Amino acid sequence: NNTINIDGTEYNPKDLNEKQKYLIAQIKDLQAKSANISFQLDQITVAKNSFTNELITSVSNEEVSQIMNEARK
Repeated sequence: NNTINIDGTEYNPKDLNEKQKYLIAQIKDLQAKSANISFQLDQITVAKNSFTNELITSVSNEEVSQIMNEARK
């Protein structure tokens, strides 16, 4: 059952003209690219959050060190 659903209507790909088949191929390719970009964005977001948290920890540790050094004086 290799049908294509367009606006709730089932179509047999054999009944579509070449332009319609081309448009379907474009849509499928764009859907795949969109999924891939979404996957990459998830990776970028996690990496960015990791670097941000590392920076926050680093700055916080420096502040604690500075306070402790001043307290020893």
